[in-house]
Amino acid sequence: MKKAMTISYEIEDKLYLNITNKCPCNCAFCIRNNGDTAYGSDPLWLDHQPNEEEIIENLSSRELDSYKEIIFCGYGEPTCEFDLMKKTAAHIRSVSKTPIRVNTNGLGSVINKRDIAPEFKGLFDTVSISLNASDAEAYDKVTRPSFKNVNSFEEMLDFAKKVSAYVPDTMLTVVDIIGEEEIKKSQAIADSIGIRLRVREYIDEE
Repeated sequence: MKKAMTISYEIEDKLYLNITNKCPCNCAFCIRNNGDTAYGSDPLWLDHQPNEEEIIENLSSRELDSYKEIIFCGYGEPTCEFDLMKKTAAHIRSVSKTPIRVNTNGLGSVINKRDIAPEFKGLFDTVSISLNASDAEAYDKVTRPSFKNVNSFEEMLDFAKKVSAYVPDTMLTVVDIIGEEEIKKSQAIADSIGIRLRVREYIDEE
């Protein structure tokens, strides 16, 4: 019997949604470079792109109100399936009061070829955007985006500013392994656009 795909997985008191494996970046420290799980989950590589019905069916097996937070974050960039992400969030909103967060690389407007920031209003409580570095050169080196002739660093910061108008709890994040000096510079970047910075602990799954 074929094992079901891991569309949702629990970490402590939070539920994570793994709705796609697509991503336009290849970050040097991406957790999926180290294996096929996250923090003890079942394998997160999907054998096909799940549709809305499959995701809702998966969620029906969960007590959504029992979680502290529901987070779009798996082995891919959730805005690569932005319409699916919105439909899933709307469904969650219709059946649960649990806050919803999106962990994103902030390049969703480039991916979808339109300004998607206004579409976050009312669907998401928190947006967490990977800053990763304090300038475009370092960002490209670490994040390795696939877009050509696009300043991905500036696009990410522009999205952060725009989406914060629709989702006040918007943050930029970096991982602690970038070093103290880079963290200070990243803090200055976050301060310059009026968005808080969160320093995340890097956990090697190996």
